[in-house]
Amino acid sequence: MATKEFNQSNFASEVIASPIAVLVDFWAPWCGPCKALGPTIDQLAAEMEGKVKIGKLNIDENPDLAARYSVMSIPTLLLFVKGEVVEQLVGLVNKAKIAQVISSHL
Repeated sequence: MATKEFNQSNFASEVIASPIAVLVDFWAPWCGPCKALGPTIDQLAAEMEGKVKIGKLNIDENPDLAARYSVMSIPTLLLFVKGEVVEQLVGLVNKAKIAQVISSHL
């Protein structure tokens, strides 16, 4: 499975310093829409492997990162390019929309 787990200890190296675009799924285990989005994120990670890095960040375990990026509701998807947030998608977004947003920055 190509979906990565991001956290406080690997965020700088895996996301901020990544040479390729990174999509971060801010989620929590108790969030229904987050669980519904999970399989879509996994599919995109497999399909777009090598072009973009895709991973999940549990906001319960990493509240500082959620606060740093002003994540107020989940699921929130942030697309990072060269360490900067270039896109934000909030809520249960369909796969085509997510793929289009990623592709527009590749």
